[in-house]
Formats: sequence, structure tokens, C-alpha cells
Amino acid sequence: MTQFKDLDPVLHSQLRLAVISLLMSAEIAEFTYIREQTGATSGNLSIQIAKLREAGYIEVIKKFRNNYPQTLCRITSFGKQKFTEYVEALKEYLHPGQSD
Repeated sequence: MTQFKDLDPVLHSQLRLAVISLLMSAEIAEFTYIREQTGATSGNLSIQIAKLREAGYIEVIKKFRNNYPQTLCRITSFGKQKFTEYVEALKEYLHPGQSD
């Protein structure tokens, strides 16, 4: 029987996975852009971003632009590494017993 790797519980949430996926291609994105792309509510997205930040997967930058608050999210190198590991673990579930 094939031994499956545990899936990262931080990333094994649809919204957190979506945020990290967006940041893998953009590296940095505004909160509003992430909210629009994911269709999440501001409250739910804030909670999930906080969990990603606490885990060290993303960095959150708060500043002002034209006198309005702006929240930016940036993926960390640790976040990139964890995402890559997560994708590799998923590949094992999709193709058990095969190695690259």
C-alpha cells in the first residue's frame, strides 16, 4: 500500500489555498484584489490572511495610499516552499506509486 504524505493543514483550506495560489503568481497583491479574485467576504478573508501570516507563509504590509488604508500581502520564501511541498503531496494522491 502506498504511503501518502500528510497535507499541510494551513494550506488545506480552500480560501487559504486560493490566496497562496494568487500570490505564487503575483508575489504581492492588494487585499481588495485578493477579495475580488476569491469572492470571499472581507471578514473571512481577513481571518484567513491572519492565519497565513501567523504561520509565516505571507507578510502583510499596511500603509496609506491617497489617504486611504491599503493592505498588501506578499508571499514569503517559506510560503513558496510550503506551497511547492503541498502541490507535490497532492500529486502523490493523484498518481500513487509514481515518482517524477
